[in-house]
Amino acid sequence: MKKGLLIFMAFLLFTGVKVKADEGMWLPMFIERLNYVDMQKMGLQLTPEEIFSVNQSSMKDAIIGLSEGPNPQGYFCSGELVSAEGLMFTNHHCGYDAIQKHSTVEHDYLADGFWAMSRAEELPNEGLSASILFRMADVTDSIIPFISDTLKGSARTKAIREITGRLKKQAAEDGKYNVVIKSFFDGNEYYMFVYTVYRDVRLVGAPPSSIGKFGGDTDNWMWPRHTGDFSIFRIYTAPDGTPADYAEENVPLKSKHFLPISLDPIQENEFAMIWGYPGSTDRYLTSSGIEFNMEYYYPPLIEVFGEKLAVWKKFMNQSQEVRIKYASNYASIANTWKYFIGQQRGIKNLDVFGEKKAQETEFMAWVNQNEARKEKYGNVLSVIDADYQKKSTEIKPLIIASTTGIGGADIMSFAQSFSGISEAMLNVKEEKDKAKKAKKQEQLDEQIAGMKEGLTEMYKNYDEATDEAVFAKMMEIYFTSLPASMQPEYLKKMLQKHKGNYTELAKYVYSHSFLANESKAAAFLNDPSLKTIEKDPAIISANELMAKLMEVSQTYRAENDELGIAERLLVQGMREMYPDKKFYPNANSTLRFSYGKVMDYYPADAVHYDFVTYLEGVMEKEDPSNDEFIVDERLKELFKKQDYGPYGQDGRLVLCFLTNNDITGGNSGSGVMNGKGELIGIAFDGNWEAMSGDIAFNNDVQRTISVSTNYVLFIIDKFAGATHLIDEMVIRKSMPQPSRTETMPAEPAEAL
Repeated sequence: MKKGLLIFMAFLLFTGVKVKADEGMWLPMFIERLNYVDMQKMGLQLTPEEIFSVNQSSMKDAIIGLSEGPNPQGYFCSGELVSAEGLMFTNHHCGYDAIQKHSTVEHDYLADGFWAMSRAEELPNEGLSASILFRMADVTDSIIPFISDTLKGSARTKAIREITGRLKKQAAEDGKYNVVIKSFFDGNEYYMFVYTVYRDVRLVGAPPSSIGKFGGDTDNWMWPRHTGDFSIFRIYTAPDGTPADYAEENVPLKSKHFLPISLDPIQENEFAMIWGYPGSTDRYLTSSGIEFNMEYYYPPLIEVFGEKLAVWKKFMNQSQEVRIKYASNYASIANTWKYFIGQQRGIKNLDVFGEKKAQETEFMAWVNQNEARKEKYGNVLSVIDADYQKKSTEIKPLIIASTTGIGGADIMSFAQSFSGISEAMLNVKEEKDKAKKAKKQEQLDEQIAGMKEGLTEMYKNYDEATDEAVFAKMMEIYFTSLPASMQPEYLKKMLQKHKGNYTELAKYVYSHSFLANESKAAAFLNDPSLKTIEKDPAIISANELMAKLMEVSQTYRAENDELGIAERLLVQGMREMYPDKKFYPNANSTLRFSYGKVMDYYPADAVHYDFVTYLEGVMEKEDPSNDEFIVDERLKELFKKQDYGPYGQDGRLVLCFLTNNDITGGNSGSGVMNGKGELIGIAFDGNWEAMSGDIAFNNDVQRTISVSTNYVLFIIDKFAGATHLIDEMVIRKSMPQPSRTETMPAEPAEAL
């Protein structure tokens, strides 16, 4: 579950069976009313106020949403504060992009790891932000009553935007807070989230990829797992404690609340809760939606992503420099690609389609019990089914055109960046008025200067030979998958000229385009020419590919006013159908918690998976010939000596463990807490057998995979020697209890 390129789908079971305690991504403001009693029975020892409170520090003040920019609307990963000085844990794959940006051939932090041995060595990360929820509120009554039932589509969206705009402006307190309002239950409810956003987030530590990414793509989504998937950051503020951009005078955040860390052994069936920012689920997805995904949506994405990954991997294996450049993008797309494969497998194996059909039959039977329900809900499923039927004929051309065309090779995105200059140069050329012409020339010069400044960053993670090979493969898929009407004339002629050879087509484009590398692009900006732009094969190709994409996307995105109404009514009907059921909303990148237990599972007949893995599993998987399974010599030395310090137990060191918590993408980096609110792990993945979990939760096989805090602290302390970080955390370990207690007879009174 990694930071991905696309945001995908959401869903909530609607059977008559009560939601099990380990299913659900719950809103924290309702913890006392909906969840607290169940959580106590399972082992929670904290009060509701210790978990979620607006008036005093509580657990929610230690939970971080990670994003890009100062006003995020959602979060790619989660994190948690673990010290009074703003120290934060998250996943290695959540910090991967930041680690990659700081890496060079001389200082390869991806391969070698990074450890700041002092505050001065902690590395800033431009654009990275950390949000902490200040408060949340139900604003449904401030929105729904003021939206006419007759409003549909864009008109309804506009009306809601106007109301939420006023609410957000008031709650922001002149920019002090970032305010986000989101719809829940498909537009039936609205909640406001008020965040403090910290903009100075610095890299503190990361293990080498041989630990933080051990198992690579092979082990991704798999159990048993032996991955030390963690990285460490620190939040900084202005000297007065307020959020601030990076500055040398900034100081570590004075944490309002942070999580103590438990070193107690992981126990089967012990209570576990997870707090974070799950991105997206689709648990109201209908059977027609499942069929659409399985048959039309996933297959072209799997094909395109798989081919692109293969090209990247070939060149990454040949060059350390290329490997570093493409590492972050490769990891992101590889995760998404495997997710779609697993989703298909899980939906089929768990018969999610059959379950949904049965639920829809039950729903319609309830609807048909009286005329009022038939009038209100009678056509919701047919409207939704018809929309998916229409989309099924249009989605493949849209996916192919977007992922292989304008979203294929990097040179196509570079061409889009230069399109503004082309338009500005044309405006200057055509302007007759001297004063206006001079003004437009001045604006053009400023635009070119800005492009010059950003050129190095644009090409930082780009390799010409690699991208040329990607372009060839993407064009091959484009032309062999799409009808002649979708094929751009220029590229069609160039392909014919090169006798259908896509490699030769790519060679021509890259040898004749000034966008092929940074030096050529810089030379163009030093002496820009409209004629050069107009003849550039990459720019011509990008313009035509964009035009074709817009043609197909306009058809696909044609507004269906009835669909939004049907989806809202479906959710409303489900909740009405089961008035005594506790419903949780779909994930939408807002703060949630889930609770469950540490548990094993049985994925198949005669197959049993234990709930923990140990360090010896790393040694068993070692394969020096495979970069996914290389084991660091220092780690092998510590293992051989069993030098685990206080982090081991009975000569063994726990690496990862399983719980039956309900999580999804965005929960990566979320803290796993025991009943006392102590951190016992960091969630980083789900399991292969339950990849359909974003659509349907399966209590029997769905598991969350987490790295244990014992292994995290062992790597920080014994492997890296960063003991100064250990010293600033609050670490707890229960005293051993005697196996039996004997009562001594009381002394005679005269002896006292």
